[in-house]
Amino acid sequence: MGAPVIQWEITSKNASELQKFYSDLFDWKVDTNNALGYGLVDTQNERGAAGGIGEPQPGDDGHLTFYVMVDDPQATLDKAEAMGAKTVMPPTEIPGAGVTIALFTDPHGHLIGLTKS
Repeated sequence: MGAPVIQWEITSKNASELQKFYSDLFDWKVDTNNALGYGLVDTQNERGAAGGIGEPQPGDDGHLTFYVMVDDPQATLDKAEAMGAKTVMPPTEIPGAGVTIALFTDPHGHLIGLTKS
């Protein structure tokens, strides 16, 4: 069985503006009640993957990406690199969330996330 896409993310230097834009456009509920002000998106629909809208990391102008659930993020990064991808962020545990994420760019430069919970 293939690995599922379980989350998407939009980052922008003005995340609050995009949080409002997508909330108003699609009737999404955006919860920023967390330490980072990261907008956790509830699409209010049982179909589709969850998402978030937040600020980018320093040096990143913003991006749109999706996260794929894998059993071993490092092994997946290793395989991706052997196929021409580049690691952007090694496996990193999100404090208090019980989730590990990693990021890579595919051979065409698209940012892809990996997650394991």
